[in-house]
Amino acid sequence: MASIKLRTANIDDLELLQHWDEQPHVVASDPNDDWGWETELEKNPEWREQLIAELGNRPIGFMQIIDPLREESHYWGESVEPNLRAIDIWIGEADDLGKGYGTTMMRLALEKCFAPPEVTAVIIDPLASNTDAHRFYERLGFKFVERRQFGEDDCFVYRLERSEFKS
Repeated sequence: MASIKLRTANIDDLELLQHWDEQPHVVASDPNDDWGWETELEKNPEWREQLIAELGNRPIGFMQIIDPLREESHYWGESVEPNLRAIDIWIGEADDLGKGYGTTMMRLALEKCFAPPEVTAVIIDPLASNTDAHRFYERLGFKFVERRQFGEDDCFVYRLERSEFKS
């Protein structure tokens, strides 16, 4: 069986990411964000990684890992603590949901997040209404922190401490 690998997203992924961004299950999990792919795929700031997950050579999903303290839009707020990472994840096509790909993608991303010894925890923010995502993150060891409004989105914030991460 082919294994899942993460590679850096680039401008050649533009059409694929725009297509995935329009899929109903992706829109349902992230209804109010404009990722600005044309611009963002050309940037490579030190505080962010944008990754494509591939099963063999077939792209199956997208992940973004950021340092929420250094991220330029201050999405997580002005008072976010240092030494955190935040992850966004989605599977591109509905046919690839429910096959364990997301779990593998998250484990790979968490290994990347915790590779620097100074990183203390990883945070995520699924929609409050996305109970499937809550269960998914809880199975990975994330703990509920708070309900929080991010722009128009009502979200749950979850956190995984380094001490709770099992690689």
